[in-house]
Amino acid sequence: MFVVFVFGLLIGSFLNVVIYRLPEGQSIASPPSHCPQCGTPLKPVDLVPVLSWLMLGGKCRYCKAKVPARYALVELLTGFLFLFTYLQFGLSWMLLVHLVFVAVLIAMTFIDLDHQIIPDELNVFLLVIFVVANLALGFIPWKDAVFGALAGFIPLFLLVLLTGGAGMGMGDVKLMFVLGLYLGLWHTLLTLFLSFIYGGFFGVVLLATKIKKRKDAIPFGPWIALAALTTLYFGSNLISWYLGFLL
Repeated sequence: MFVVFVFGLLIGSFLNVVIYRLPEGQSIASPPSHCPQCGTPLKPVDLVPVLSWLMLGGKCRYCKAKVPARYALVELLTGFLFLFTYLQFGLSWMLLVHLVFVAVLIAMTFIDLDHQIIPDELNVFLLVIFVVANLALGFIPWKDAVFGALAGFIPLFLLVLLTGGAGMGMGDVKLMFVLGLYLGLWHTLLTLFLSFIYGGFFGVVLLATKIKKRKDAIPFGPWIALAALTTLYFGSNLISWYLGFLL
């Protein structure tokens, strides 16, 4: 368990690089990690997830510029979600698929919050991982995957057409298409339903607390991500409960 958590922290550190560089069109491989303020290359002691940020008091060792607490938050969030994913699914090859799924959703969430975009690179990466993993592991019937992709794509695509893209972009549509492949038909429908519930609820909260104004853009991607994670962990139980309630 501890190893999975530490692995998650390390991946979270890498996700910080992805979140910062990908929207800017920069390489995530080079140059090596450096302070964005003074440009000084960071040493391994500066890159220990969470601990380096705490020990340096949230500042750069070299120029003393403030380092946002969100860097440590992303690392901790990734660590805890990786651990929870392990506890839900156990040690298997499918665990790796789920961890990739979780990691991409984390990166996508923070990029969308910052820039109101979902990079095509993340959707393509998820698509490639799905095809390779399903060919190797056969974790979902291809027919169910295709129906799931269509169930995710069509409603949001029609919504974008009808609204002219107000409040939702094609990045969200592409994301739901790829997530539908992983989740299948019924879990994709649940994800869509939950994403609108989450988006509506938290949208009202943001407006009520004046964090956002009526004319401010509120990205939809984070609510898709939260809904997809809810479905990944609890989807089967939620669907069973709902069907049992109806019957």
